[in-house]
Amino acid sequence: MVNKEMKIRFQGKKNTYLALIMMMTLLLGCLITGCGKQKNNALGSYWTTDSAAAESLRNYVSMVTNEKDKENYIPKEDRIAVFDMDGTLTCETYYTYYDTMMFINYCLIDHPESVSEELKDAAAEIRPGYTAGEELARNFAKAYAGMTIKELYDYAVEFGQKETDSFKNMRYIDGFYEPMVEVVKYLYDNDFTIYVISGTERTTTRAIVANSPIKDYVSPSHVIGTEFEVKVKGNEDISSNMDYKYVDGDELVFTGGFIQKNLNANKTIWIEREIGQYPVLAFGNSGSDTSMMNYVLDSRNPYPSQAYMVVADDDVREWGKQDWSEKAAQYKEMGYVPISMKNDFLEIYPEPIERADEQYIESEENKAADSNIILFPNAIAKGIG
Repeated sequence: MVNKEMKIRFQGKKNTYLALIMMMTLLLGCLITGCGKQKNNALGSYWTTDSAAAESLRNYVSMVTNEKDKENYIPKEDRIAVFDMDGTLTCETYYTYYDTMMFINYCLIDHPESVSEELKDAAAEIRPGYTAGEELARNFAKAYAGMTIKELYDYAVEFGQKETDSFKNMRYIDGFYEPMVEVVKYLYDNDFTIYVISGTERTTTRAIVANSPIKDYVSPSHVIGTEFEVKVKGNEDISSNMDYKYVDGDELVFTGGFIQKNLNANKTIWIEREIGQYPVLAFGNSGSDTSMMNYVLDSRNPYPSQAYMVVADDDVREWGKQDWSEKAAQYKEMGYVPISMKNDFLEIYPEPIERADEQYIESEENKAADSNIILFPNAIAKGIG
């Protein structure tokens, strides 16, 4: 009987010891892995489990943040990632391309009294497949002439509350791709500094970013965009404000002048001027981003680098029209990692956003007479033409 009791006590103590050992092992594991922050869970919310692009980025980040990997480790201060905005972070198809639709609204709906007939005509003539180039950007600059920086910023925020006709339940500010937001957060959590390098005007880009899901990861100073001329109010006609001294209460205003469209090689120029070193990661979606990609992959970059291209091949949840096989092959040949919106993105937009039945609606008057009435239902409803 005594032996039996002693055996039971011994077994109880043994179980207690085993439990303590297991607890210590778990605690040790938490200290090593970060308890619930294991790297194998990275990019797991909005990316498909078999996404080669997501796995590529996970492997890259794991490599360059490993201090034991002396050859590939990148110090925190040099972990710089650059993102294009339209089409890379956000939707850019017609009816949802933020700065173009903002220009149309400003000229034809919200402030037609503030712009010339020439600018109204330019806004009314924009059609699907338009070129978002320098000529259009010059018209944007003219439209916002006389506005202070804060006024344009506030208008960009105000415009973002309007709903796009290309999607159900989507305001313009809601157009951020959830998987790409997850990428930005993932990099930020791994001590990368995030820059947004956009073809959209800088103040507008700042307003969009500051009111988006990536607002906590990108500071205003890390936004680079197309440049419009700015001067001190009352000195707009002076060639330079070099001899004027700013005083309390002065306003900085857009003159209507245009400086530079931030596309193609211009992106690399502004990265060099404002960042001053090679980024190590780049994300884009079109030919106008390839210069930025190539700049990051330049053989003179002292650190391992990678570039990713988003392919708009999803025509069910989005309005993508690109052919995956063609684009993927092209980008791989150029040294980029292609991302398929159709196959890599588990979700694109948060519920209850979904694609509308039609991307845009042309009025019967337009079809019949090729009039200058814009293909813009809200404008037609308000009698703008």
